[in-house]
Amino acid sequence: MPNKFVELEVTDLAFTGKAVAHLDGKVVFLTGGLPGETVQAEIIHSKPRYSEGVVRQILKTSGLRIPAVCSHFGSCGGCTWQDLQYQYQLDFKRKQVADCLERIGGLPEPKIHDVIGSVELFNYRNKMEFSFHVTDDGGFTLGLHNRGRFDDIFDLDECFLQSDLSNEIVHWMRRFVKRERIPVYDVERHTGFMRFLMIRQAKRTAQLMVNIVTDYGGIPLQEQLVRELTAAFPQITTIVHNQNGQKSNIATGEIESILFGTGYIEERLFDSIFRIRANSFFQTNSIQSETLYRSAFEMLNPEKKDCVLDLYCGTGSIGILISRYVGHVVGVELVADAVKSARENAALNNVNNIVFHHGYAKDYLKTRDAAEAEFDIIIVDPPRAGLHPKALTGIVKLKPKKILYISCNPATFARDAKRLVELGYALPEVKPVDMFPHTTHIELVAVFHSI
Repeated sequence: MPNKFVELEVTDLAFTGKAVAHLDGKVVFLTGGLPGETVQAEIIHSKPRYSEGVVRQILKTSGLRIPAVCSHFGSCGGCTWQDLQYQYQLDFKRKQVADCLERIGGLPEPKIHDVIGSVELFNYRNKMEFSFHVTDDGGFTLGLHNRGRFDDIFDLDECFLQSDLSNEIVHWMRRFVKRERIPVYDVERHTGFMRFLMIRQAKRTAQLMVNIVTDYGGIPLQEQLVRELTAAFPQITTIVHNQNGQKSNIATGEIESILFGTGYIEERLFDSIFRIRANSFFQTNSIQSETLYRSAFEMLNPEKKDCVLDLYCGTGSIGILISRYVGHVVGVELVADAVKSARENAALNNVNNIVFHHGYAKDYLKTRDAAEAEFDIIIVDPPRAGLHPKALTGIVKLKPKKILYISCNPATFARDAKRLVELGYALPEVKPVDMFPHTTHIELVAVFHSI
């Protein structure tokens, strides 16, 4: 049965960034379209409670719409709202936070501040991952994912979220692999070699890392590659090779070797220096990270006598930055490479009142050390899945006066906030911070106070 074509009025934007319309008493989620537009849409899926569709033609254009600068916009899975005026991006992101707190958290009371916008709207990312992909004609592509497809990579021409230099390196690597006939990894047959190209570029120091992720084995023509790549781009300060032989297609390595330079880059936040390795987590928007942390510390208002536990601490940035305002900090992180960097960063910044532990947050919270430390403040900056239920329970058992929660997912934050409030904490306010312009992602900061 052919799909249905209908004329619809777009009234809102959903949490995923999709446009919202209504048809026959049901909500329709549309790919494409902005509030205030009349569109012709193709209904792709019709379900009992809602339908899904794709905008095929805009019949009446919204005043919120602006021209997108990127030629890949609309097909690339990266930017969703590059055609939406930035102030309205911020307004819709704040609405997402409010909706999640009310619907999921059952918390209509907290004050939700206006979203703090990003200083840079383009070229703000300090890290990008580009995928190699075998094509049906026997060739390959090197670039980013087509929207909604994890198995379809288009050849990148130019991405405006990282630097022009990064785009040039992608083009160079594509030409080198093609010229030298280096086999590209096939995710279906699990054959081939080249898997990912990762570029990390510090905004404050301009140091630049190229990380080549492959299947097991040495890179063919490795010395030639390094020699030609560094000659073409003298801005490169280190080149790293990560080997990943797992079938799961992720851009991390099991075996790492340094091909050129130190194996890390250094970035500056405020007046502190942070060492970042290929597989370490570090906030992707360096400049806006300062805004995020400044907002967090102002809300937290720490005292010099406070003992702080920093869970999911990554390379130690939050703990090291707050260490000057408190008495003692303990950081906990699962990724061993990040713990190594965190300890280096503490030494690099002459911070002596911080220690780091390698392991799961939920496991550390059950230790005698955690029970006896009497933490005044616990800081959490978990992945998108939010707090593990056992970690949340363990945090509350330690009875901190304040819990600083930095979240990259309003939905899981709202879930955790509901539980923390049920267990005796108050949530007076939430500050959203936009770390990723033109996407639907929003970071937020909140401080829970014991009642």
